[in-house]
Parts: sequence; structure tokens; C-alpha cells
Amino acid sequence: MLVCVAAIAMPLSAQVKKTQRPAKPTAAPAVSPTPEPTPEKQKKNERPGNGSNATSQTATYVPTHFYEFERPGFLTSRILIEHDDNGKGKISFLKKDFDELMSDPLQLSAATVEGIEKAFERLTFLDSTEDYQYEKDYSHLGISTIKLRRGGRERSIKISWTTNADAKFLMDEYRRISNEYVWKFDMVVTRENQPLESPRMIEGLDSYFRRGEISDPPHMLPFLQELSEDERLPLIARNHVKRLIKQIEKSKK
Repeated sequence: MLVCVAAIAMPLSAQVKKTQRPAKPTAAPAVSPTPEPTPEKQKKNERPGNGSNATSQTATYVPTHFYEFERPGFLTSRILIEHDDNGKGKISFLKKDFDELMSDPLQLSAATVEGIEKAFERLTFLDSTEDYQYEKDYSHLGISTIKLRRGGRERSIKISWTTNADAKFLMDEYRRISNEYVWKFDMVVTRENQPLESPRMIEGLDSYFRRGEISDPPHMLPFLQELSEDERLPLIARNHVKRLIKQIEKSKK
């Protein structure tokens, strides 16, 4: 993702009609051919093959939840997330040595959306005036901005560190969401351009899982299944992905 996505890196027969031979046509007036439109060029900051898909998805939601993370010097120095009440939205991130934000469509799982909503409810976020920022400044770790917009009302907070459990959950959860999407973005780039690097990428995802740094691991199963069958990847990477799939499925039971 945080990120960069993707991936980075985690995120997927037509029947031909027999044409009947027409009867010999009578002479008809010549018709000037209609020029075909020139295909639109793919934007620099779109994932290859996902341009039109991203446009269709980002045009069908009204954002109510917003998250921004900034920390100059990090590999992913800026992350922006926006989504509606159903978890549909967009993630954008700025990676080191890049001048433009990279963007990908975002769809959170029902479990992730529920966790975020419950945290906002416990905080009575829109009605509260509490400053969740810890007394000491930890901006060297990065600054998170969280905003909620609902029913014509809006509230935004900025925190670098907090001891409030629910505010900390929101910071951590959006970071975990970023990890998933930036990793998936990076993984897509890796398998298309540097597939021999994929074992290292899969090891990085495994580390995220072990440390609880992915919001909802089952949400990644479709993408992981796709990777496990992608013969562009070395066998060692595909086998590692299959082990991760088994671990996730086992944890669901």
C-alpha cells in the first residue's frame, strides 16, 4: 500500500456468432467512413490496466471518512484515504523519489467498516471537543489527520500520538489499511516488471500478517489466490502465497 499500492505489490470466453452470408446487395450510395476516436492515453499515476476501472469506481461514492498521514523522509511519505459509509473510496500515496501521488480504488471489508464506525461512536466524535493528542509532541513519527463528515456536520483532528484507545485504534486501523493497499500496488508492479523480486515482497506481507499490520487478512484472499496461480512468479513465491492462504483460511474457522 502505505501506500503504493497496492501492492504497493497484494491486489485480478467470449462466444463468437457465426455471421450469415448476406444476399448480394444492390448498389447503395457511398457513405463516408466515420473516424474512430483516438484511444485515451493511460495516466502516469494509474496502475497498468486499471485506468477505466478506477474511474468508474471513484465516481460512484460520496466520501464521509477521511484520513491523511504525513511524514517526510518515509518510504511512503504521504497517504490519503477517503471512503463512504460502506467503505468504498480511494487511496492515494506519495512514494519516495516520485513527484506525483499514486491512486487506487479502495473497498474496505464489512469487518473493517464496522470497527471504524464503532470507534467513532464510542468517541462521540462529532459532538466531542476532546483533544486526543498526547501532551508530548511525537511529530517525528508522522502526523495523522482524521476527519468525519456526516449530516452537514464535520470534525477533524490531528494527532501524532495518543493514549485514547479509540483514537489510537483509528490511527492504527487506517495505517493497517494503507499497508494492504500500498503492498498490493507494489506487488502488481513487481509481478509485471520484476517478478524475481516477488519472494521478497511475499515475505514482507508475511511479516505484516505476523505483526497484525493488515486490517482484515481474509479481505486479501482473492488477490492472494490470483498470485498463487500466476506463473510469472517464481515457484518459491507461489508456494509461500499458498501457505499464507491456508493460514488465513484456518484462522477464519
